[in-house]
Amino acid sequence: MRKKKGIIFDMDGTVWDSAENVAKSWTVKVQEAGYKDRIVTKEDIQGVMGKPMDVIADILFSYTKKGPERDKLRHACETYEVEYLRENGGMLYDGVIETWTKLKKKGYHIYIVSNCQAGYIEAFLGYFGISYGTKEDLVEDIECYGNNLLQKDENIRLLADRNKLTDACYVGDIQSDYEATTKAGLPFIHAKYGFGTIDAEVPGIDSFEELIKVVPKVIG
Repeated sequence: MRKKKGIIFDMDGTVWDSAENVAKSWTVKVQEAGYKDRIVTKEDIQGVMGKPMDVIADILFSYTKKGPERDKLRHACETYEVEYLRENGGMLYDGVIETWTKLKKKGYHIYIVSNCQAGYIEAFLGYFGISYGTKEDLVEDIECYGNNLLQKDENIRLLADRNKLTDACYVGDIQSDYEATTKAGLPFIHAKYGFGTIDAEVPGIDSFEELIKVVPKVIG
């Protein structure tokens, strides 16, 4: 059987940091909804990165009534966030595109799985002009919570199975990324420059470029 090796990436805290612009976009919609004295900060967003959108809303919008009121505000923020990031982007970590290109030339296939809303990954890829969607593209496939309401471990497994990967790993930055990866049955690489620590001994990288050396040790 011919081997197909894939590297599946988290988004926030792993390939980029969009917290500042997400906070700006959410503040617009929060204040438009009548909460004039409320501001969503970059630190607020960084503190909830990686969680499903409904959980994020419960944390950041605790001053709203749970149910239709909170859901309406969350939907407004999600929708505008994608539009805003498509135009304004976020902070791409050093070496991402160059490292992906080198990994692809070495025969690895690149994918993204995130707990974000639908359209978020596409906004990232579009802003930086990264091709995606086919085996010829730099990023071959993507999946997220907003597309199917599946938890991260389920989407990691779904993407790995859909692309018939024989060997794969997940690269993420927070404890829940590690736990989801373990549940999906894959090895994990910790992006130590991101938003969190991992309560386990796992391979780690201090910069994105280090994946060139670390990935072969993890999946061959």
